[in-house]
Amino acid sequence: MSSTKTIVALSTPQGEGAIGIIRLSGPAALQICAKHVSKKILEQPANTTQFYRFKTEGAVLDEVVITVFKSPHSYTGEDICEISFHGSSFILNQALDALIASDASLASPGEFTQRAFLNGKMDLSQAEAVADLIASESEAEHRLAMHQMRGGFSEEINRLREELINFASLIELELDFSEEDVEFANRDELQALIEKIQAFVLKLIDSFKLGNAVKNGVPIAIIGKPNAGKSTLLNALLNEDKAIVSEIAGTTRDAIEDIVNFNGIRYRFIDTAGIRETDDVIESIGVKRSYEKMQSAALVLYLFDISETTKEHKIATDALRLKLNKHTPLLIIGNKSDQSTNHHKVDVLLSAKIGEGLEVLKDKLGEIMQISNLGKGDTVVTNTRHLEALKATNEALDAALTTLTGGLSGDLVAADIREALHHLGSITGAISADDLLGTIFGKFCIGK
Repeated sequence: MSSTKTIVALSTPQGEGAIGIIRLSGPAALQICAKHVSKKILEQPANTTQFYRFKTEGAVLDEVVITVFKSPHSYTGEDICEISFHGSSFILNQALDALIASDASLASPGEFTQRAFLNGKMDLSQAEAVADLIASESEAEHRLAMHQMRGGFSEEINRLREELINFASLIELELDFSEEDVEFANRDELQALIEKIQAFVLKLIDSFKLGNAVKNGVPIAIIGKPNAGKSTLLNALLNEDKAIVSEIAGTTRDAIEDIVNFNGIRYRFIDTAGIRETDDVIESIGVKRSYEKMQSAALVLYLFDISETTKEHKIATDALRLKLNKHTPLLIIGNKSDQSTNHHKVDVLLSAKIGEGLEVLKDKLGEIMQISNLGKGDTVVTNTRHLEALKATNEALDAALTTLTGGLSGDLVAADIREALHHLGSITGAISADDLLGTIFGKFCIGK
């Protein structure tokens, strides 16, 4: 499915002392390169690198190194030339103009990866993972993108589709023999299969909360009474004075957020207003927002001053648990360990002011998020498009079960299964529309 057009793009940033790479892909990639270096490139073996002098209008523009990849064993499945120039913006722009003048077309965003998809080098979910890999800013994001790019997610989806297709084909066969009243697809086995697939699809849907959090920064709400040290803890975690610290209770009136990367994962810490009963209208709004942030967080840190009495602490934590989503992990953090020797049952004991215990807290967060398992075990959904397709799949499977258990005709069951197959196929590109491809690959950078 190769294009007749040869595309070209500057694939790496320009800059003093850097190497600039211009990449060509398409049926005439070698011929266009030959116009500016030497016809010897036409005989250059695949997957090799050779030295050339790159010329424009007969004059040497730069001394370059060219790597040749030949169809079908290349990123795009087409012939590719990667030309390494010195990183001068003048050289790179002159070379790009010369190659375009020699019948290469400037690549649009994501066109190299789109060609890889169209030529069967990767499926659609793997292609999207390329963009995620480029955008990854933490070890966890990198792991998830690599797992998806290597086909981990695709294998799961394709396995589900194959199981459904086998039964769907039997039901379709029954429709061809409808007058003879035969049954090729065992209804009990089909119901068991749909329920098994639906359970797995729901598991993938549930994983999006973690996947989205890893991709955008795990939202962690720091909750506690006024003067518990929430702002001090935020500043210590960020290693900067982001939040105002004061002995005056109620200083923080609104949520303050920032992202920090440690232990291979990005965390979005949210310093909230101190929780207490107040007649101050502005502060009460801040308290309300604290609870809202707590409800939407992936993890809640409850910070308290360990000089509190056991009774005070129990009343406060019991009240907090009543408002907390039962599925949201809660860490009890005892603060100001440098000022008191009181003993409470805590998950982490620290002094935000002097930084004591911060590393313990960071390790605890990593344990809860199970960073070491991300991208190694179960598939985690990170893409909103995939999430919507999985939800639509689940709805179609629901309809298939209702139709099946209701004893309705096989053609209705077949229609629901076809609907589920369609949505599953849209994830990997087994079912795709041109407008969908344009939306997906349009988000890529030039040269990819």
